[in-house]
Amino acid sequence: MARSLVAVMTAALVALVAACGSAAPDPAPPAGPPDPARTASAGPVGEAEPAPAGAATAALVPTPVAVPPGLGAEPFDVARQALVPAGWTMSVWARVPGARMAAFAPDGALLVSRPGAGEIVRLVAGPGGTRSTTLVADLTQPHGLWFSGATLYVAESNAVRSYPYRTGTLGAPTTVVDDLPDARSPELGGAYAHALKSVAVGPDGAVYLSVGSTGNVSPQDRESTPQRAAILRVPPGGGPAEPYARGVRNGTGLAIAPDGAVWTAVNNRDNIPFPYDRPYGEDDGSARGRVIPDYVDDHPPEELARLYPGRDVGWPYCNPDPDVQPGVPGSALDPSDVPFVADAETNPDGRALDCATLTPVEQTMGAHSAPLGLAFGTLPAPYGQGALVGVHGSWNRQTPRAPEVSFYPWRNGGLEGQRTLVGGFQGPDGSRWGRPVAAVPGPDGAVYITDDGADAVYRLAPPGR
Repeated sequence: MARSLVAVMTAALVALVAACGSAAPDPAPPAGPPDPARTASAGPVGEAEPAPAGAATAALVPTPVAVPPGLGAEPFDVARQALVPAGWTMSVWARVPGARMAAFAPDGALLVSRPGAGEIVRLVAGPGGTRSTTLVADLTQPHGLWFSGATLYVAESNAVRSYPYRTGTLGAPTTVVDDLPDARSPELGGAYAHALKSVAVGPDGAVYLSVGSTGNVSPQDRESTPQRAAILRVPPGGGPAEPYARGVRNGTGLAIAPDGAVWTAVNNRDNIPFPYDRPYGEDDGSARGRVIPDYVDDHPPEELARLYPGRDVGWPYCNPDPDVQPGVPGSALDPSDVPFVADAETNPDGRALDCATLTPVEQTMGAHSAPLGLAFGTLPAPYGQGALVGVHGSWNRQTPRAPEVSFYPWRNGGLEGQRTLVGGFQGPDGSRWGRPVAAVPGPDGAVYITDDGADAVYRLAPPGR
């Protein structure tokens, strides 16, 4: 009851602030928890009803996206605006077709993966603009990038390899783990929806990699060898990759927190059937097992989870349920410490997995947000230390979830709720001019954002940077 009352009061307060407009002078992110109303179900997009953002955006202001000469190809052939913190600027820093994950090298260059082209490019700022060169090519869908000292780790769809990096050149690769599942794996017959992989290296030298699920609902992934829908771990010094956490449908976001813990941002399932034996809305009789678009719009939320050895994030048997009043249409949503409910399709009697035994998800974001890149770092005041998430935006929601860059403050060994750092990529009619993938703090105090929808890399700079 207390949880419900707090959620309702929070929703009312933030709704009042949002009604005052987006040009508030205070650049600080919202001090309270994420606004449940911003992630509640919305009807069809209309002229007066913008698509929902991931979190409250009242502290952000519309700002023109600066486009240097020579970088004005579509979608920057017309003026674009983004929602950024007051006083911050955003510019097109480079054009990189199919830009995905990013990592800063020890020499200050920004490396960006291009899975479709099979290459990694190196970007260096100069007096004539940003210069792009191919660092390595002929790879198999390279995606995740991670530096551990002067060693670059690259996650391809079928392997993870490490390279010594020396001022713009790579030495001979070492294979960390091979024969990872991808669309060419004989047992998958070319059907693999989540072949792209990410990589992170812990402070002890252990290598972590994400292996996505075969499809939307494919329980066999939990028993495969190597295990799919999992985060695998290679011990320091090498060895076989073993499951570290399972039930992770597509943990594309993978990063190491300030305390050394592994976190993942997860793309959850689609078309979830209603899990409760009760009517939904004005319908008579039980709606359990039915796929109801209004319910699917907000269920299940995407996960931002802290991992530990043996953790199970539930997929495809258990789904996080953020409803303050479970199964009630229009319920307020609580995005933190979210418990699980049994999937009505794969676990109707609860025998496949007891969802009550699973650790609640530390943080979530709106269903079908599609989080991709995840990076920890420190931003200038008033933000501080936290996690940056590239939110790609939804394709499978009645009102599409808008792309954005989210920020989760790091406090007391955990993450607080979602704040929108950059928005404005989607219009009221649902059309988009960009789709962020990853956001990484740069050595110059700016944030660099890759966008595979606009084929761009942006520089988001606080005042004076």
